[in-house]
Amino acid sequence: MKGSLDEALKTDLKRLIIEACDLDADPAAVDDDGPLFGRGSQLGLDSIDALQISIAVQKYGVKITDSKQMRRIMTSINTFADFIQPE
Repeated sequence: MKGSLDEALKTDLKRLIIEACDLDADPAAVDDDGPLFGRGSQLGLDSIDALQISIAVQKYGVKITDSKQMRRIMTSINTFADFIQPE
């Protein structure tokens, strides 16, 4: 199943991001298509948060070392989930 269609995976990713970045947010309130970084970001994440997330996501067996790739992957919860679980 494609990651963006897997509600459990997306909820897990939201929790992982909130915990890794020590945010006070409700995972259920995070928009799956909303930007994770930059203008319009619901969570207000920055580059330090991206580093913390890239370390935390290693539990899925995923290593993201290229910053440009990280930006594309972490555009939204849906793009992030699709990267982790492409099919």
